[in-house]
Amino acid sequence: MKKMLMGNEAMALGALRAGVRVAAGYPGTPSTEVLETIAKEKSRGNTDAYVEWSVNEKSALEVAAGASYAGARTLVTMKQVGLNVASDPLMSLAYVGVKGGMVVLVADDPGPISSQTEQDTRTFAAFSKLPVFDPASPEEAYLMMADAYELSEKYQTPVLFRPTTRICHATASIELLAPLPVKEPEGFVKDSRWVIFPKLSYQSHLKIEERNRNLRAELSGYRFNTQSGSGQKGIAVSGVSGQYIREALQILDVKQEYKLLNVATPHPFPEQTALAFLAGLDEVLVYEELDPVIEQELQRLCGVHRLPVEILGKGRGFTPAAGENSTENALAVLRRFFDLPADEAKTPDAPPLPVRPPTLCAGCPHRASFYAVKRAMKGRKAVFAGDIGCYTLGNAMPLDMTDTCLCMGAGITVAQGIKRVEPDTVCFSFTGDSTFFHTGLAGIANAVYNGAKIVSVILDNSTTAMTGQQPNPSTGFAATGEPAAKISIERVVEALGVPHIAVVDPFDSEAAELAVKEAADCDGVSCIIFRAPCIAVSRPKPRVRVNADKCTGCKRCVREIGCPAIIKGENGKVAIDASLCYGCGLCLNLCRFDALEGGEI
Repeated sequence: MKKMLMGNEAMALGALRAGVRVAAGYPGTPSTEVLETIAKEKSRGNTDAYVEWSVNEKSALEVAAGASYAGARTLVTMKQVGLNVASDPLMSLAYVGVKGGMVVLVADDPGPISSQTEQDTRTFAAFSKLPVFDPASPEEAYLMMADAYELSEKYQTPVLFRPTTRICHATASIELLAPLPVKEPEGFVKDSRWVIFPKLSYQSHLKIEERNRNLRAELSGYRFNTQSGSGQKGIAVSGVSGQYIREALQILDVKQEYKLLNVATPHPFPEQTALAFLAGLDEVLVYEELDPVIEQELQRLCGVHRLPVEILGKGRGFTPAAGENSTENALAVLRRFFDLPADEAKTPDAPPLPVRPPTLCAGCPHRASFYAVKRAMKGRKAVFAGDIGCYTLGNAMPLDMTDTCLCMGAGITVAQGIKRVEPDTVCFSFTGDSTFFHTGLAGIANAVYNGAKIVSVILDNSTTAMTGQQPNPSTGFAATGEPAAKISIERVVEALGVPHIAVVDPFDSEAAELAVKEAADCDGVSCIIFRAPCIAVSRPKPRVRVNADKCTGCKRCVREIGCPAIIKGENGKVAIDASLCYGCGLCLNLCRFDALEGGEI
């Protein structure tokens, strides 16, 4: 049966076809839909696999490790920065090994489109000495899943799986195959191998090096590691970049002979396939995204085997050192490589795109929370340490309320560091409800233990909004939508020893500002929980209207909160975009002339 599938859906179904029994992860674009697809299949009765949104990537990997110890095939999902959080157990697991196959799917984000970094999981694979699969299309990703599980169990090791954004979110018609026969987990068998000790680690390290030497030869025969063509020029590709090159070659209709190397397993590198490719070549263009992984491997082989081949890639400035590749970029690179004339066709200039800076949604409770803090701190020296999530957009004008943003949960501890240097500054941290459970708890414990005087603002909007409204421990729902334990944020904060806690609706402007002032004047750690639902999980209220007779065109409503629903009207006055307004009422108290009407306060 053929079905149109997003790449993430294809990988999820590929894992289910391979007999995955336990799937765990933390939502992060571009990986999120993989686990969501498994959860949907579970709710439809199409699988009995266990699936969960874990509180963070470290927890997800450790849950999967336990299940793999017991013989079950497991899947862990995250984005590339999530691998940083999971790296502690993963590095040790590389030495301990697994019994049931384990695939750690890490979606990289060249661009980056929705991430803090452009880190390359292929480089992490070499660092951790783990095998990594790099699919070039959703179709390959679907088929590779079964190969990854087979390799994992054969060598009793976790296997990394590295799709990129364009693989995750591309759509393709995929032939769905019958489920593979998979043996039932035998359960956990007590064995000293599961307890990591220095001597065991030393012995495991030796085995890993030997295994990877064997894998270089074995993976040279892997069906997706291919080399073809003839001539004295060669092109080496990996992942989705191969699709761009093939499309560009077709457009250019290159007449010169060339060889093409496609690397599907960048580590351990398929040396025999690469050596067959390098034979007889004068120069090689390496086209890959992010780190020069393939480029460096080919340079190493040329050095070891004394091959006089010139390798052209990122190191020589021949291809871009950062960012996402594309067919357009591949065309330019190939013209230079094959010494082809520049494209003489003049494409009409497209009209400039309208300027649309990133901003919080109309009706977003985070806007009200930021505005309450901003008003309460007017005239006082304050620093606002932000975090990862929708509320990072608090840095946009006119709010300008995010002074730092480092990584998940860091706002709470960054605020403590600033306070140690600037004791007279009021230091705030802003953390979302999902981020609070992800890595925020340790920061608050650190503040209480070390007597830091900060204001921890927790923005509880009842969902994990930026990645697509996934549940989290404070929502009372599991990954499948079924009821789950609902953990009270305020009770957790109280248990951590925070002496001053306030829970307030940010749209109650007067109460919100008062709560901020009281928290700022407290000794020690104080916590404000701004609680109001995201517009994606709430119903709109009556829309705001503009009384044109009262509006003077002062634009104070625009300058103060920057709501996208407040737009330019006629005669220099403002208007409300009814398609965007959610009736939150935040703007109603701003107008000195009572020109804004309706909505709710």
